[in-house]
Amino acid sequence: MDQVRQVLRYHHYAYRTEQSYCDWIMRYIRYHGGKAHPRSMGKREIEAFLSHLAVQQDVAASTQRQALNAIVFLYKRVLHIPVDGKLEPVRAKRGLRPPVVMSQREVADVLGHMQGPHLLMAKLLYGSGLRLMECIRLRVRDLDFERKLIYVRAAKGGKDRTTLFPESLHPPLKSQVQTVKKLHDQDILDGYGEVYVPGALSRKYPAASKSFGWQYLFPSKRGSVVPRSGKTRRHHVLESGLQKAVRAAVDKAGITKPVGCRTFRHCFATHLLENGVNIRVVQELMGHAHVRTTEIYTHVMEKDISVVRSPLDGLEG
Repeated sequence: MDQVRQVLRYHHYAYRTEQSYCDWIMRYIRYHGGKAHPRSMGKREIEAFLSHLAVQQDVAASTQRQALNAIVFLYKRVLHIPVDGKLEPVRAKRGLRPPVVMSQREVADVLGHMQGPHLLMAKLLYGSGLRLMECIRLRVRDLDFERKLIYVRAAKGGKDRTTLFPESLHPPLKSQVQTVKKLHDQDILDGYGEVYVPGALSRKYPAASKSFGWQYLFPSKRGSVVPRSGKTRRHHVLESGLQKAVRAAVDKAGITKPVGCRTFRHCFATHLLENGVNIRVVQELMGHAHVRTTEIYTHVMEKDISVVRSPLDGLEG
């Protein structure tokens, strides 16, 4: 497993992906008794494990696919053993579920029951269409007040993009930046002040980790030890805090829909489409690789069918 982690880090996989892949690989080994080395197993054992997940565990298709990716990574990248033939396990059921979307009034109700940094983060989720971790990982340097843009770095799939920076958030975010500046200045005086900087940049610009621009926009209250390096740094806030705040606000607003942090992103896309924004523009703002991913929001947007004319009314006579 140390070798697996080493190869994952060599290929610059995210820490969460590393944890997930290692967990799936261990589950795969334990499923087959925990004694056999993966080298002595192959296509038949992989299919048996994946089928077990689908049939006995009743996991979602995305979960089964993640397990498959982890095991293929093990054989292809770590053991350098090709998996003979095409894998044909029992497939987990894949249902098309339309996203849960709130109306603008419901969004306002939920936001009305939030306060402080959590309110600011929730407004970014809705106003800029950010994913939860994209918001949590924002740096001071990612805000462009002049051009009214937010830069989203190394998002899903390792891609960068720009998205909308709502003008109404400029004053509170300027205040948040000043709060971060005071905290960072104190950290420097205390002998700390470092944050995580991607590997290549940290080597090219050794001072970047202590520069103000690289500081997290929503920093944690205290420093913590980084699992990989063992250094004490000030990380960003935990996502669980925002998740709990959103759940509490939804309950207070009396909304019974299964609303979470991701719902704000769904609302961002749906409300833009309802306001007539071109779907290609929404695709770019959302960071979707394919427009068909964005098209799912057309199934839940409000449609005024009262202005649609029946073909029967077009017949002459």
